[in-house]
Amino acid sequence: MFAAVVRYYSYLFHGLLALVLIAVSGVALVTSPATLRLDMLPWTGSRLTYVVFFSGIFGLLTVVLAFRRKLPVLFLIWALAVFVMMVKGYVFSSYGFEPGSLSTALELMAGALVALAGPWLQMRPAKR
Repeated sequence: MFAAVVRYYSYLFHGLLALVLIAVSGVALVTSPATLRLDMLPWTGSRLTYVVFFSGIFGLLTVVLAFRRKLPVLFLIWALAVFVMMVKGYVFSSYGFEPGSLSTALELMAGALVALAGPWLQMRPAKR
């Protein structure tokens, strides 16, 4: 029961994250690809826009495949990459927090850490 709840939380967290990534980068692609700024990520300019867009598509694809129980290892790789990029971007970079945004970043990292447990539990063999 616990594993199922964590797994569905992971689907929801990463599905929403992927949709937000697609939406934000999609708007930037339509208006001006070089205007997107996400200082916690290592890319800039139009490269950032394309990386975020295709990452969102890949993330959504991994969620759909994991939900259908096909290639769950891709979902694990995606979840691990998201958590690592969040920690690297928020903690181990020169990213500066505005007042009140530190708690949001900590909540996002905690959510990504809990969401990492879903694909990890999905990799275990099913009990009979």
